[in-house]
Amino acid sequence: MLAEYISQAVEKAEYERTERDRFFATIPGFKGLWAEGKTVEAARRELITTLEDWLLLAIRFGDEVAVVHGLNLNKIGRHAKARQSA
Repeated sequence: MLAEYISQAVEKAEYERTERDRFFATIPGFKGLWAEGKTVEAARRELITTLEDWLLLAIRFGDEVAVVHGLNLNKIGRHAKARQSA
């Protein structure tokens, strides 16, 4: 499920060329998540890695994340948080 979520989220990525002739990548709905690379592909690869880390932290702390193509990881985070409290 996590791999599918990441794949679907990255499909929504937006890329912008910077003044330094690099590519800046973001995903709408993922506040504070961004990546940069020399090429669009390099930025995309970095975005995937960054998104993986970002999601694991969000899930660990029970933070809300965007629902992507019907995939809702928020239930995982709330469930994990409830187990920690017990």
